[in-house]
This record gives sequence, structure tokens and C-alpha cells, in this order.
Amino acid sequence: MKKYIIAVIAPIIALSFGSNVFAAEPVAEKKAEPAKSAAKAKLIDINTAREAELIAILGIGHEDAENIIAARPYTKKEQLNTNKIISADKYEKIKRLIDAVC
Repeated sequence: MKKYIIAVIAPIIALSFGSNVFAAEPVAEKKAEPAKSAAKAKLIDINTAREAELIAILGIGHEDAENIIAARPYTKKEQLNTNKIISADKYEKIKRLIDAVC
């Protein structure tokens, strides 16, 4: 009886795990994501980011991170520069890394 159950269940299990391998697209045929959507997924939201996340951005120090957090919420990332939360130089360095999602 055990041999019969194993003989029936084993192929089912093998096919269920193996079907994912055959369903995947070949590497050469995968479509590249647009650069903007891939970059947007990695942006740091200045309205929700923790201090440690802000400090991880190149050019942002402890004091700048505290200033960004204290002046929340932002409707646009440009407010960091226009409201003089951080310097124009620092804003230019990080503007491609951040977003202000409302």
C-alpha cells in the first residue's frame, strides 16, 4: 500500500515543483523594465523614512535628517530645497534618490 501511495504522490509532487521551472521565461526573452520604474521602486520617501534611512543617503548627516523629519509632511521633494531644509548642493546630490509620496 505504501509503495502505491508513493508511486502516485511522487510524480504529482515532482510535477508541481518542476512546473515552475518550465513556466519561467528564458533569460534572453525577458523584457527589461523601464529605467524610471526600476529607479522609482528604490526611492526613499522623505515623508516616511526613518532617520537611519535618511542618513544612509550620500551627503545627508544626522542634523539634516532631523531637519527633514521635523519639517514633514512634504507634497513635493523640491520643498527640501525651496524651504531651505537642506542646502541646494545637498539637494542636487540626493534628488534622484528621494521622493515625497503623499
